[in-house]
Amino acid sequence: MLAYDRLIALDGAHNVRDLGGYRTRDGGLTRWHSIFRGDALHALSEADMAVLRDHDLSTVIDLRNAAEIASEANPFDGHAQVHYINTSVFSALAPVEMMAADYAAFDMGDRYCQALDKCQASIAEVLGTIAAAPEGAVLFHCSAGKDRTGIIAALLLANAGVNETTIIEDYALTGTISGPLIANLRTRALARGIPGELADIVLASAPHSMARALAHLDDAHGGVHRYMTRIGLSVDEIESLKRRLLA
Repeated sequence: MLAYDRLIALDGAHNVRDLGGYRTRDGGLTRWHSIFRGDALHALSEADMAVLRDHDLSTVIDLRNAAEIASEANPFDGHAQVHYINTSVFSALAPVEMMAADYAAFDMGDRYCQALDKCQASIAEVLGTIAAAPEGAVLFHCSAGKDRTGIIAALLLANAGVNETTIIEDYALTGTISGPLIANLRTRALARGIPGELADIVLASAPHSMARALAHLDDAHGGVHRYMTRIGLSVDEIESLKRRLLA
């Protein structure tokens, strides 16, 4: 599918996408309007929120930390029809500026591998929340909709039987469709004193970064199903995640 077929057009967010329409290894397709991935939602208008409700949105999972939420509040917190949950996914990791002190050799794939190793409790919490979510679409998001969101999306797609090439392409779409978002985040990073070269690395959606994470998932954890079991998901939860995403 083309990028604009899965991108949900909103005025206040630039990277809210549907995980439907991806081919699985057994010839099936992932289900449209079941699971969405996205960037920060704080700037959504009432019309934007209505668009998401028209897509049958029933659950929003905010993957950001408390400081991010305090700065840019989620408009679905306290919403009458949409269940809102906050689980900070990367809190066990050092700030990316510390990881990337030697940024000439740094790659975001390093951070994704560390997340799979060190953020297992929060990843399990997010996946369990999706598995147990009520009827309707689930939207999980972070700030750019690329890193924390990308890890959760990759695990969901892999569990549903989508091949690695497609998972990497889904990850890389952020760099294709989110120009205004990435430009704004880069400006904010520079204002915080982050070197431009590092900002470019951190904000990139380089396919090799997700490829490295998927290889680590296989090599260090025995693949997605064994990983999900190791981090505490039950067989029923793993199957529920698969059913939610498959047509």
